[in-house]
Amino acid sequence: MATVTRTVISHHQQTILTYDALDRDSNSLARGLQKLGVKKGDRVAVSLGNNVEFATLGAILVPLNPAFNAPQVLSALNHLAASHLIIGAETNLPRKEPRSNIPLLTHLVPNLSGSKLVSDLVPSLQNVVLVNNAYGRIDLDEYKSIQRYEHVAEDGGRGSALGDQGLHPDEIANIQFTSGTTSMPKAACLSHKSILNNGNSIGDRMLLTPDDVVCCPPPLFHCFGCILGYMATATHGSAIVFPTEAFDALATLEAVREYKCTALYGVPTMFVAELDLLAHGAVPHDGFQYLRTGIAAGSSIPSELMRKLHKKLNLTELTICYGMTETSPVSAMTTTDDPMEKRIDSVGRLLPHVNAKVVDPSDWSHTLDVNQRGELAVSGYLLMKGYWNDEVKTRESLVPDEDGVLWMHTGDEASMDEEGYVKITGRIKDLIIKGGENIHPLEVENCLFGHTAVREVSVVGLPDERYGEVVAAFVVKHSGEEGNVSADEIRTWVREKLSHHLVPKYVFWVDTYPKTASGKIQKFKLKEMGIALLQEGKGLI
Repeated sequence: MATVTRTVISHHQQTILTYDALDRDSNSLARGLQKLGVKKGDRVAVSLGNNVEFATLGAILVPLNPAFNAPQVLSALNHLAASHLIIGAETNLPRKEPRSNIPLLTHLVPNLSGSKLVSDLVPSLQNVVLVNNAYGRIDLDEYKSIQRYEHVAEDGGRGSALGDQGLHPDEIANIQFTSGTTSMPKAACLSHKSILNNGNSIGDRMLLTPDDVVCCPPPLFHCFGCILGYMATATHGSAIVFPTEAFDALATLEAVREYKCTALYGVPTMFVAELDLLAHGAVPHDGFQYLRTGIAAGSSIPSELMRKLHKKLNLTELTICYGMTETSPVSAMTTTDDPMEKRIDSVGRLLPHVNAKVVDPSDWSHTLDVNQRGELAVSGYLLMKGYWNDEVKTRESLVPDEDGVLWMHTGDEASMDEEGYVKITGRIKDLIIKGGENIHPLEVENCLFGHTAVREVSVVGLPDERYGEVVAAFVVKHSGEEGNVSADEIRTWVREKLSHHLVPKYVFWVDTYPKTASGKIQKFKLKEMGIALLQEGKGLI
């Protein structure tokens, strides 16, 4: 079991930091960055995987998705007028070879070998700090204009923490780019108070203690990793394990076994990949007995998947989190002892000091009754301060009621029962309207996930001349004989378990899905793909 001294374990770096070491290293980095000119309120962009170097100071942290290409990084830095960029020499992405970031940096700073950093494309950029995660694959000596992470930390010395920086709980601590499934990312501004308290409430719901060891494969550049992960564990003295820089199912299971983890985080696609390895004998079945809890978030958890996680990984106290980047991020969560049906059919109850209501999507002033479906709106300390430098989008999302209270309108269709349990029935924009009837993709997905040949499934609506929209299922089959199934068998499975209008007209076999950085399936891209396939005559299976 863990002891109170361990805090961060980086499996791939073979590094273990105690709370004391983390504090000292963070202080050194903060002082080193201060010597580079970082001031309170500056935006410091960080493009790193799940490494021990991912740390913060009094400036505003701006986590960037390491998968961003040069134009995306350029756009983000200029949108925020970032003063500093901390980036890895390489980017590691799931199922891909390491990618050198030198071409990206050369795009931003053409004369990397010069003695001084000058970027005409990003005028605000003062310094680039490089974390050498290339293990000798890249010769960095010639790039004189780049600061080296270890030198910055060394320049910070081993003294005490920075003096009082005059920080206020309501000031911005983190600017988090949203990972929305339907639009371009927006820069949500989160405060010290919202992040810290949200992490503390999450840890409370999980019953975390200093004896817990949390395995955290979700990325640190996303709220899942940095708040549900770092903040929830730090506020409860628990240890956190990063299996690899980017998600790897095998490394995750190995880390759980090696460090006797008591909790495991993931989105449904991560859990499916891990269960697949176990089913095919890639990892021994022992060593998971220490697991008890964890978090499943990012999208709804099919009931069949939940049962497998209980049975195969011992996650009997698995919790479900619901939220969005703009709400720091979690607003509702199950407890470790909620009844099974509540953990399958709902996302739990609101966290402390959070308010929510279900409103008519076409009239936000009309609050609906208990168990009525409408759009979920959330209010409280957890609301973002707004979108950075975008008043128009901020006003569209944060809307005051007649009493002047701000509400974040989530875009999610939901209902709330008499006990306060919130049920998310899908994105309002994802509803399929077939011949005037509303079809919720999640209902069909849950049904198909119960088929033994189906590994993953996502359902969208595609245009239809007769009905307006019809159901289309994008199915990832299990490999080998286990995945032997026809489109007609898929339709028959749904027809026997659900009403006739929910049967998919189209069935597409796919190997994977377009996803956001946090693992959410981008249904608008699936819809585009489906329309293109129909035009090619490939959907009438």
